[in-house]
Amino acid sequence: MATFSLPIQLRWSDFDANRHLRHSTYYDYGAWARMVLLRQAGLSTKELEQLQLGPILFREEAVFKKEIVLEDSITIDVELIKATRDFGRWSMRHHLYKNEITVASIITVDGAWIDLSARKLAKPNEIIQEIYKNIPTSSDFTWIESTPK
Repeated sequence: MATFSLPIQLRWSDFDANRHLRHSTYYDYGAWARMVLLRQAGLSTKELEQLQLGPILFREEAVFKKEIVLEDSITIDVELIKATRDFGRWSMRHHLYKNEITVASIITVDGAWIDLSARKLAKPNEIIQEIYKNIPTSSDFTWIESTPK
């Protein structure tokens, strides 16, 4: 998969009293886009449940660049910006584009996998590793190398 981008249908409920997109909505769009990406790559919530694995976040950060109002058209992309070689830890970046060309926000997340039964961090299995090998990567993608202790 070379790139991944989705159009977003803005809703009245996504806006605050100042008539611009609520800050928490940006994070909701990022989570939605990541799950659509995984589903389209072959990893649905049903498969995750069967594998007893789930993605978790350690950090989620949004940088707001341009105001988004109800009349704007919005798209969001997702790209892998760094990962361990087994994809046990990873970081993704999303750009929200306003009217197709203006970057309105950049969301960056750092995540890993959790064993849903043990409630502990887990290594992803071969299915997840193969899917992550095909996720679009950024031009500045780097591998996370473990450091000796």
